[in-house]
Amino acid sequence: MKTIDRDTPLTAETVDRFLDVLATAPIEVDHILNGRSFDQLRSKRSAEEFSLVENICHLRDIEIEAYTIRIQRILSEERPTLPDIDGSRLAIERDYNCQSAKEACDQFSRARSDNVSRLRGIDVSQLKCEGLLEGVGAVSLEKLLWLMHEHDKDHLSDMRVVCDWLDRTSQD
Repeated sequence: MKTIDRDTPLTAETVDRFLDVLATAPIEVDHILNGRSFDQLRSKRSAEEFSLVENICHLRDIEIEAYTIRIQRILSEERPTLPDIDGSRLAIERDYNCQSAKEACDQFSRARSDNVSRLRGIDVSQLKCEGLLEGVGAVSLEKLLWLMHEHDKDHLSDMRVVCDWLDRTSQD
């Protein structure tokens, strides 16, 4: 995954490059999923870990139900209270492993594209706008963008680990 150094402040000069990095996550997810069989997409190394399809459903739902709403509210309200989302609970309630990886990837891609487009139109001073994120505390828009980036990196890494495991177990 393309990354950006955590020490890089988001300024008028760097914010577009940072948004370019955020925009690549759905492309990387699509690349990881490409060519995987129905069974591979749903295979799990353990009950506690997400399968590939569970990872993409999680990314989709967090993008739509957390990041999209948080971005909108931080930009439109004075220090809004932002609820946390229990991704593990959603995975069980929504039976992620029975969902379509392609549809989830397409929905994640559209939502991320919409969020990046919206963020490209902001004034850099708006990066300092804050909300109060449940369980975290005060979160500026800039910090939220870093959280998105870290969340992407973590799930892409998890998906690559699953792929490596699938590749090893298919050779046995």
